[in-house]
Amino acid sequence: MQTTITITSKKDTDIINITEKIQEVLEKSKAESGLVNIFVKHTTSALTITEYEPGVIKDTRDVLEKLIPKNQHYSHNDLNNDDNGHAHIRSSLLKPDLTIPFKDNKLLLGVWQQIVLIDSDCISREREVVITIMSSKD
Repeated sequence: MQTTITITSKKDTDIINITEKIQEVLEKSKAESGLVNIFVKHTTSALTITEYEPGVIKDTRDVLEKLIPKNQHYSHNDLNNDDNGHAHIRSSLLKPDLTIPFKDNKLLLGVWQQIVLIDSDCISREREVVITIMSSKD
């Protein structure tokens, strides 16, 4: 089974918890066990698993800004007359996809693990996230 959901991001490294949306899609599939693959279709967004709490969110933004600052010179910005070169680099160092096991129609995440979308673009965007459920017969 495969479906696409749309997530609206805010500008400047928005970090959005999408765990419940993924779990809802999984529940609707009625698949018992297997793997779910999540893929964001944009070059300025990425996916990761982390503890979704204010301290980690702030720390993630701070570290991304230190490693790949927004106000640095990027050739991409010159060539494309925009200012999101940093967002492309940030996303390329993270990843556009995750694969998570599930059993009894529930994601097998740890207690503090949430699925998050990180959008580093300079403006609010509509982001498409493709969810592919691969189930097995137990």
